[in-house]
Amino acid sequence: MPAYVQQPGQFAVRVFNPIVIWLTKLGINAVGARILLVPGRRSGQVRSTPVQVLAVDGGEYLVAPRGHTQWTRNLRAAGGGELQMGRKTEHFTATEVDDAVKPEILRAYVAKYKQANLFRISGPQESDERLREIAPDHPVFRITRTG
Repeated sequence: MPAYVQQPGQFAVRVFNPIVIWLTKLGINAVGARILLVPGRRSGQVRSTPVQVLAVDGGEYLVAPRGHTQWTRNLRAAGGGELQMGRKTEHFTATEVDDAVKPEILRAYVAKYKQANLFRISGPQESDERLREIAPDHPVFRITRTG
């Protein structure tokens, strides 16, 4: 079975993401976004994409609401990357989270960023059982800042 990926629409690709990237590069916190910089797993070229860092119980996480996208595959291969906000760039290592512990993190992500539709659930009140069902479709990385 192929890995789950929900492709963004043209509005997100051509309008929303470029605006979020532009604001983030200016240092304006647009919807909690940071620019993720990670080397491509084949080319080695640095790729960038807007992401949202989620804090839960003292940990920080990158959650992939659209599934196993290119940035998740690149981050998995690289084991870390950089997060950029304005002129500040922070290096980090990434450890993929086991599916068994994802429900709490997915619930927190949906509650904070209101993107239940991307997870195919009704909202943060969704049952643990349903969240465990969708957990394999949504990579989650615990990040540890290294500088």
